[in-house]
Amino acid sequence: MLSADIASPAWSWDLVGDFRLMWSYPFMVNAFRAGAIVAVVSAAVGWFVVLRRQTFAAHTVSTVAFPGAAGAVLLGVGAVYGYFTLCVAAALVIAALRGGGDREESALTGTVQAFLLACGFLFIALYKGLLGGPQAILFGTFLGITAHQVTVLLGVSVVVLAVLALIGRPLLFASVDPQVAAGRGVPVRALSVVFLVLLGAATAEAGQITGTLLVFALMVIPAATAQAVTARPAASLALAVLLACAATWLGLIAAYYSPYPLGFFVTSFAFAGYLLALGLRALRGLLGRVRVPLPAEEAAR
Repeated sequence: MLSADIASPAWSWDLVGDFRLMWSYPFMVNAFRAGAIVAVVSAAVGWFVVLRRQTFAAHTVSTVAFPGAAGAVLLGVGAVYGYFTLCVAAALVIAALRGGGDREESALTGTVQAFLLACGFLFIALYKGLLGGPQAILFGTFLGITAHQVTVLLGVSVVVLAVLALIGRPLLFASVDPQVAAGRGVPVRALSVVFLVLLGAATAEAGQITGTLLVFALMVIPAATAQAVTARPAASLALAVLLACAATWLGLIAAYYSPYPLGFFVTSFAFAGYLLALGLRALRGLLGRVRVPLPAEEAAR
């Protein structure tokens, strides 16, 4: 979405010229760089989110990203700092609440979500400067991505991926069978807290591309698609990263040539891939039920 007052560029059959023109704008170069960084981190963390069945936690953290960004703008600092501060804080709160019962945890989380969302809209209303409304924060945009923001995203991504690689094997063990992992001496509780912090950082990154309401487009859908295609951890994780990058870059191209929000396109491409994966799995299962006669059976006939 370029602007409400500027018509979107027209697509032509000169694909090379179209891409050269698109990448001649610094904000589009920054958008593709940031998109690649965010896609890789979101897919890697999201793969464990799906495996650990913590999609509700990801939704909770993404929800509080909106008041974090709005509050940072109100205070006169970059929205990126608001994203990371409140998302990581929310992840720590969720980690603290996980010690209680599921019912108490859900009630407290829902209450905090509702209050913080109301605070976010209050911050938007109190802001007296030039702000295009909450749409960009909620549904994503690529216009505000600067070179400094790309640098911040890259720095955070390196830290997140390094920590995830360090705890990857015990985290996989604890995610598949936490009771056996605890019996083998794996620090399941500590791993859960560290992973939730990584989830907060990854959600803050993804929210700047897809918007805070559509974080699942990069955090959950590619990972769910990859795990529907293959059960091999390494292949599934690599496929999730490829799908997230494809959805992000295709979404950026589509948003550049249309007046609609970036988050809509990223979500649509990711969801289309998920539906395709489910269709292929159903077809594979249907073909597997078709019994092929063995040569000995054919000879007996």
